[in-house]
Amino acid sequence: MNKPPYESFPSVSDEKILLRQINPAEIKNIIEISFYDAKKASSESEALQMLEKINHDYLKGESLHWGIIEISTNKIVGTCGYYRGFNYACGELGCVLLPQYQGLGYMTQAMQLAIEFGIKKIGLNKIIAITSHQNIKAMNLFERLRFSKTNEVGDKVQYEYIN
Repeated sequence: MNKPPYESFPSVSDEKILLRQINPAEIKNIIEISFYDAKKASSESEALQMLEKINHDYLKGESLHWGIIEISTNKIVGTCGYYRGFNYACGELGCVLLPQYQGLGYMTQAMQLAIEFGIKKIGLNKIIAITSHQNIKAMNLFERLRFSKTNEVGDKVQYEYIN
């Protein structure tokens, strides 16, 4: 298994989007979608502290967090990545997109790139994703990407992608 941290932070792209490390200067543009341990940032300062924790987790080999960049404008439109470690060749994939970019295909492309990276570069055999019953868009996204629903506990729904 080839888990983080890498010699240089990995970037992945296609013709529309680029997944790359988030620059602290970009945080002001994504405060509304900045989270750490399911807690939402309430200020730029808090979002920057969360980014520091995320980067620290990366350096410990426990996560890989990308900004989703729209190539044509070089704007950050969301985030996605692997969280909570890579034990047993399994990674938990999460994502969030700014509301004005939803429904335009950015997240589908970002998740496809992240899945491919996880399988080919990290060596994952299984990828899980967890969302709430209220997040119909995320549930539809996971199903579109060939994830299978594997567990439901309370408000949470778990999906798995098996390579």
